[in-house]
Amino acid sequence: MDYRRKVIDMIALHAIESILPIIVIISLGLFLTYKNWFSDETSRSISKLVVNVSLPALMISNIMGSFDKNKFIQMAGGFLVPFSSIAICYFIAMAASNILKIKKGRKGTFESMFFNSNTIFIGLPVNMALFGSKSIPYVLLYYIANTTFFWTLGVYKISLDVPGSNHEKIFSLKTLKRIVSPPLLGFITAIILILLNIKLPLFVMDSCKYLGNLTTPLSMIFIGISIYSVKFKDIKFDRDLAGILLGRFVISPLTIFLMAYFIPIPDLMKKVFIIQSAMPVMTNTPIVAKAYGADSRYAAVMVTVTTVLSMITIPVFMMLLK
Repeated sequence: MDYRRKVIDMIALHAIESILPIIVIISLGLFLTYKNWFSDETSRSISKLVVNVSLPALMISNIMGSFDKNKFIQMAGGFLVPFSSIAICYFIAMAASNILKIKKGRKGTFESMFFNSNTIFIGLPVNMALFGSKSIPYVLLYYIANTTFFWTLGVYKISLDVPGSNHEKIFSLKTLKRIVSPPLLGFITAIILILLNIKLPLFVMDSCKYLGNLTTPLSMIFIGISIYSVKFKDIKFDRDLAGILLGRFVISPLTIFLMAYFIPIPDLMKKVFIIQSAMPVMTNTPIVAKAYGADSRYAAVMVTVTTVLSMITIPVFMMLLK
């Protein structure tokens, strides 16, 4: 009994340690905004830097640094579960936004947050703490599926929250220009280079790595800046928050569990996918919302609330899957 208790305590500690640095950096952004170090202009500059520079570099660095052609092809069969699960969550998100009557100007952002999760900034360290380095390939499999959906359907949905874009079609030229963003181009470039067996020079990969490493701290600081203008007394347990919590922590992991029941995959892969699907709202959401002129404060609050609550939900999932 004592041994079991120690294991549970250790799992909970690893989970909290994975979340605390993010909370600390968000709090730093909030505090420095309070001290007038940052302003709305600063947040716009950070948004441009992340979307146009650090995120594309992160895509190339992470994907090309973790896969070669053979490894990518060997594990390609594992894509079916996360892709199918996220696709199902996408349709559930659309239904949920209508049932919950999410207001105009937030509906697309709500749907994007519902079916996309924080697979790298939180998902990677959590899986490393629970399953070790052997989980990394499976972490990246889900990351690729999640990234594909976010930078296509997710971005499209967020763009619909911009005034004057409510009736745009996903296959229109204007929408295509919004979706084909620098991060998506970086993602596509990395996949093409892997399949063509082309390796970039070491200095290029190192440069992408250093630039990509800016993504997490800059995103957290951006969220802190955005939250500063939000009155915490206005954060209520309303339909929006209830829907996001249900999507992130219940429906998403449940769909993975069901898909893995019908599509046999290795036990470790299933556990990693469940953990990945149960992560908080993707931290890039408020960045993209800001870049397109949607409600970035709304997204930033949802990121923060789900990240804080994940300090409770992640240990629960860890104990269930250990």
